[in-house]
Amino acid sequence: MSRAEMDALGWDSCDVILVTGDAYIDHPSFGMALVGRLLEAQGFRVGIISQPDWHSAADFKKLGKPNLFYGVTAGNMDSMVNRYTSDRKIRSEDAYTPNAAAGKRPDRSVVVYAQRCREAYADANVVIGSIEASLRRIAHYDYWSDKVRRSVLPDSKADLLIFGNAERAIVALTHRLAAGEKIKDIRDLRGTAFMVPPGWLPDADWHVTDSTELDTPGPLAKHPDPYAMEEEKSASSCASKDGGPEVKGIRIVGRQEMTQSRLAARRADRAKTVIRIPSYEQVKDDPVLYAHASRTFHLESNPGNARAMVQAHGEGASKRDVWLNPPPIPLTTPEMDAVYGAPYQRKPHPSYGDAKIPAYEMIRFSINIMRGCFGGCTFCSITEHEGRIIQSRSEESILHEIEEIRDKTPGFTGTISDLGGPTANMYRMACKDPKIEASCRRLSCVFPDICPQMDTDHAPLISLYRKARAIPGVKRVLVGSGLRYDLAVRSPEYIKELVSHHVGGYLKIAPEHTEENVLKHMMKPGIGTYDKFKAMFEKISKEAGKEQYLIPYFIAAHPGTTDLDMLNLALWLKKNNFRLDQVQTFLPTPMALATAMYHSHKNPLKRVERDGETVETVRNGRMRKLHKAFLRYHDPENWPLLRDALRAMGRADLIGNGKKQLVPAWQPAGTGGSCQVRRANEKRTAQQRAAQQRGEGWPAVPKPAKIVARSDASATKGGAKTATKGAQRALPSRRSRAPAK
Repeated sequence: MSRAEMDALGWDSCDVILVTGDAYIDHPSFGMALVGRLLEAQGFRVGIISQPDWHSAADFKKLGKPNLFYGVTAGNMDSMVNRYTSDRKIRSEDAYTPNAAAGKRPDRSVVVYAQRCREAYADANVVIGSIEASLRRIAHYDYWSDKVRRSVLPDSKADLLIFGNAERAIVALTHRLAAGEKIKDIRDLRGTAFMVPPGWLPDADWHVTDSTELDTPGPLAKHPDPYAMEEEKSASSCASKDGGPEVKGIRIVGRQEMTQSRLAARRADRAKTVIRIPSYEQVKDDPVLYAHASRTFHLESNPGNARAMVQAHGEGASKRDVWLNPPPIPLTTPEMDAVYGAPYQRKPHPSYGDAKIPAYEMIRFSINIMRGCFGGCTFCSITEHEGRIIQSRSEESILHEIEEIRDKTPGFTGTISDLGGPTANMYRMACKDPKIEASCRRLSCVFPDICPQMDTDHAPLISLYRKARAIPGVKRVLVGSGLRYDLAVRSPEYIKELVSHHVGGYLKIAPEHTEENVLKHMMKPGIGTYDKFKAMFEKISKEAGKEQYLIPYFIAAHPGTTDLDMLNLALWLKKNNFRLDQVQTFLPTPMALATAMYHSHKNPLKRVERDGETVETVRNGRMRKLHKAFLRYHDPENWPLLRDALRAMGRADLIGNGKKQLVPAWQPAGTGGSCQVRRANEKRTAQQRAAQQRGEGWPAVPKPAKIVARSDASATKGGAKTATKGAQRALPSRRSRAPAK
């Protein structure tokens, strides 16, 4: 962290300098600590530059020039997600900074930091990584600028990008650089991306396949079964070319051997194939090609069968290719144990003194037991970064970490706050057949139904829970990660164990929506599965004598959502007595499938066609606010907006004070004014512009309307009857809205 620390260690230089947008916390939940300890265990000297002043290169020089490379990351979060809300408003706090101070990192931190490293030492190697770089490795839609941006590689001028789980690649890279290899010659590491001249190939045996040949617009076809037997060739194929008699002395090859030979040839062919996806210039100007590129990218995400990909950037003399090697091979359990078993101090760097770092306060008593997620939710970026294959730690490693927390972490009172990961209950789950797993190209293992090849046994997790809470000095072990309830309902024993011992009053789950039309665009299970889990949860809680509650999470304005879908969700929330305090509006993160829907209005879950399915997308700010307001139907500030929407939808019958009505007809004094004031300002601005165009003076400023508690006459008597008839046609029952088969 400083020259003084280097002097105390007797170092004259660092082999690797890691630059991060987060405060430095020596804890395995923070990427820079994990990578730093990993390289330290390999014998390298690692320096950390945390939250540098990016306005000049001075802070990037304070540890000197690295012997091998700068490793640049934005931190645990994407810098844009960290700084801006889903409404593009600047957040007032940064949870990864001492005392939650905002403004300690730049927008698009990876690009800015990498450029400053290059400015500090022009001949230093620069390697970028972390979730921000991973999600920007190809051309991507950028929500904050509302345009398609090119890969982060040409913008950052980095030598190499490491994506996904970086341990294998970063260890191999560091050793090869230390052995004298040039970084420009290291082109064979899985999980890496780099810039190359147009047409570059690793060797002459490679060939290029255009992605449009693999997924040409047309009817959806099943993927070929890699284990299917091809028809045997006719006997005449054994005849000699000149039509003479059958050649004698040939060896008869059995079906099994023939199949294995064909599969081996097919795998070898894939290993030497690179898929060319549409260029940056093409996807920038053509949303349909963007959706196609997104679909191709996600279909090539299984480490067992993914091929390399290449995407052109630039035109003419400046044209270059971004080359992506296949994703990294997942870590084994012993490798995971080694990564998490390093001698972490489990606390922030001493230079921060008594400052509180909210992200650390949240996780200091929590334990990550696994990585990855095979759910495939279209709005989530975990799959693009960590992959679908679950990488689990051993029981021994996890139990040892609990003891480390008990013995070393200041302030521990006996409660482990979370024993989880990206998903609480995917620990040690995997495909039953490794061969099928290696050849699978499904985007989700649980949608539309749980794959019969998926082993959903919760026994290892139940065993872990029981052993964890039996450790001396541990009073409670809670599960704070989100639960995949469609998996949980398959194991009543797991639900009983969880509900009886590991819920601290509230349990987070994420149905995300109630309407089938929206859920299929999210790749989430139907609400019926939630109802089944809720019944089991409440029954077991009652039997255990505990008052416990489910905290469901929902998303507003997700692609595929209509106003009617949000209305139905609001009615469901009211019927079930949910009054949500915190709600989220869909945030299009780079490279997510839902982001491709948002930008292109096409559905990359299917074969993309120009005249194919159009995905309903909420982009207008007022409509996004309306969808969010439906989730908080109980908030008086939202009532004016909701009343306007209900009338426009022909559902004025839902305005009133009845139990089955959504919002009251009256408005409490001092509330809801923001909506009315905004509409008045918008109307006045339009009047002013119209007057200017006509060459007239500015219209007189009207006196502000007095906002008082009132009754809404339009929602009563005859008006309501007329609206109700139309509303009954506009809102069919859930059964009648079932998708056509």
